[in-house]
Amino acid sequence: QVHLEESGGGLVQPGDSLRLSCVASERYAVGWFRQAPGKEREFLAAITYSGANKYHGNSVKGRFTISRDTARTVYLHMNSLKPEDTAIYYCAAAPSNRNLDTTWAYEYWGQGTQVTVSS
Repeated sequence: QVHLEESGGGLVQPGDSLRLSCVASERYAVGWFRQAPGKEREFLAAITYSGANKYHGNSVKGRFTISRDTARTVYLHMNSLKPEDTAIYYCAAAPSNRNLDTTWAYEYWGQGTQVTVSS
């Protein structure tokens, strides 16, 4: 069982930046997703086990960036935040580096952290 814990969410204003952290109990490939009320869970970004490859969803490409700075900590850097970015943000761990843009590639999920963008 892999435990994942997200942190860094909060209330910010449009145009602000925010960095989310995901600490995993073991090193895995990690992805970030978000889910807004009434919407499906959306892929944002993923990083492979080694950190050599990164993937970003089209809706956030150029504004959000994923990075890994230790074996078990992965970040989601979010810039130029918009009200439509308001959602619960989840990180997840995948046992392989394949299909990381899909929810079904991931075995373990964190509890999520709320991000609210509002003036």
